[in-house]
Amino acid sequence: MKEDKLVKVMIKASKLAYEKELRTLQIELLKMQNHIKDTGMKLLLLFEGRDAAGKGGTIKRITEHLNPRGARVVALDKPSDIEKTQWYFQRYVSHLPSAGEIVLFDRSWYNRAGVEPVMGFCTPEEHEDFLRSVPGFERMLMNAGILVLKFYFSVSKEKQAKRFKDRKTDPLKHYKISPVDEKAQKLWDKYTIAKYSMLLASQTPGTPWTIIRSDDKKMARINCIKHIISHIDYPDKISDEFLKTDDTIVLDGNEEILIMESNMNIKKEID
Repeated sequence: MKEDKLVKVMIKASKLAYEKELRTLQIELLKMQNHIKDTGMKLLLLFEGRDAAGKGGTIKRITEHLNPRGARVVALDKPSDIEKTQWYFQRYVSHLPSAGEIVLFDRSWYNRAGVEPVMGFCTPEEHEDFLRSVPGFERMLMNAGILVLKFYFSVSKEKQAKRFKDRKTDPLKHYKISPVDEKAQKLWDKYTIAKYSMLLASQTPGTPWTIIRSDDKKMARINCIKHIISHIDYPDKISDEFLKTDDTIVLDGNEEILIMESNMNIKKEID
């Protein structure tokens, strides 16, 4: 009984510490947003990752207290018949940030680097063309004065399976289950290969990837927000020490590529 009580106390203390840190960071996000509005900056945040990786929960905490007039979340549905005939990037362009605005993409043009080729929603040629084109497209965004931060939320296979199970048993989460989700575990290795190809093609000095290890959702949210804030200078900013991220949770794209290559070589040796 004493051990159970101690565990409950520790869990409560951990939750309070998380909520306190999150509140501090959300205040910083507001200060950052005011600066972006005052200076006419354009901030674009891309959130990618496997299903149930925790992207949506992070976006929710980022935008929770921001002024909605200057911050938008874009989560596009599958393309219409007309959009299918357009230049691939065309339907995303109209949602890019204007001066003084923050835009968060809950999945973006990188659908063509992950879900589409794995699920057969695009041809191999379309996939290859995307990988060749995306660095140039993002250079155009940079040249237009848009600051682009790209996040890939990396969840383990075991944790993803648990989250899918939770979605199926919780009536409030049923809406999160889709046919694509149902196949995610079976197609795990194919998604891994697609992720590797995406990182190789689109990890550039101007628009690098930031990998967020997201098995612990709360720590993933905290560290992602810290990373965003650390990239913007604004008045009365909190200390750099407070914004220091956990290097076991936050990695750059090049680190992830090396880790993936190492794991692939190990798997080949085992096979």
